[in-house]
Amino acid sequence: MKKIFLIISITLISAWCIGQENFENTLKYSETEASPKAKLQDLAWIAGHWKGKAMGGEIEEVWTPALGGSMMGSFKLVADGKVLFYELETITEENETLILRIKHFSDDLKGWEEKDETEDFKLVKLTEGAAYFDQLTFKKVGDDLLNIYIVIATEKGEEQVLFQYKRVK
Repeated sequence: MKKIFLIISITLISAWCIGQENFENTLKYSETEASPKAKLQDLAWIAGHWKGKAMGGEIEEVWTPALGGSMMGSFKLVADGKVLFYELETITEENETLILRIKHFSDDLKGWEEKDETEDFKLVKLTEGAAYFDQLTFKKVGDDLLNIYIVIATEKGEEQVLFQYKRVK
């Protein structure tokens, strides 16, 4: 009986571990740990107009400075001269920490998520020049470069994608 229990336990643990990708630049939120205390002023360096290349096209992201307890961002991916999709993003102060929310839209502004749903990313860790949300990280690289890492689902499993931006002056 102990041998069968051990085999089942090893099988379950192995299956769980296979589904748990670990990436160098992103962290997963754990329900057993609370998000760290943080304020929007900790992310003031994200504000600005950013452009780069990723996902086979040109990317553009604009973040406003904090106002009214939130920062607002917009994202656009363009390939072959056509918009593939947009995102509307917010980072808000809630319960003495930060939360990132994203809604996706097709090129005709039809939403991907249901009307009242968003993709929510809880804050996992905050360091000087980096904000680690659940599987999505903002990293400042000098004054004019911003890297955003995000874990996405693909046919092959989870993959970490890098969005490299340069500040537009």
